[in-house]
Amino acid sequence: MYKKIQRAALALMFGLLWTINAHAFGIGGLETGVDYVEINPEVASSANKVQVVELFWYGCPACYSAEPHVENWLKNKPENVEFVRIPAIFNNPRWALHAQAYYTAEALGVLDDFHAPFFHAIHRFRKPMSSAQEIREFFVQIGVKGEDFDQTFSSFMVETKVRRAADLTGRYKINGVPALAVSGKYLVDGPMAKTYENMFKTVNILAEHEAERLAKR
Repeated sequence: MYKKIQRAALALMFGLLWTINAHAFGIGGLETGVDYVEINPEVASSANKVQVVELFWYGCPACYSAEPHVENWLKNKPENVEFVRIPAIFNNPRWALHAQAYYTAEALGVLDDFHAPFFHAIHRFRKPMSSAQEIREFFVQIGVKGEDFDQTFSSFMVETKVRRAADLTGRYKINGVPALAVSGKYLVDGPMAKTYENMFKTVNILAEHEAERLAKR
């Protein structure tokens, strides 16, 4: 009788250990809580594509350093992966101001002319971009009419997107930037990945896992 109980207890113990290990190393050999974390509750994502979201801030040196790696990854990303940038907003007015600038550029259709040069202006040319006037001058330099900037920068549409970016920053539960989220389920950041190369390697594994899941539906 004792041996039967012992065997049952051992089976239960090994079953629990297997479950824990399967959970910890469940996706492509990655370790949950070490290589990435699960977002709980999940953030709504694209229903038909794998969505990779980058949360960043223009004033962040690490985000600036990550940009070449982001651009390189974009050149080789699978077709079924949708990439979205979200300017993160924490309790600092410059974060919200830079998010406002990002969505202004998007609304005016000049995001490609704006994104990298705005990063360069802050980090290479040491312009803090800490006021609406300074940002306005930057937009004029890239060919936007001042009156077009004025109308868009303070528009309801841009204001709504900035509020949503602040909300998503909280919902993704990030501790810092840059951070990458996959399908609203998994989050990878610098301290977890250690290197930018490893960050995108992890994202690729998670994205492949999500692509396989979508293909089975």
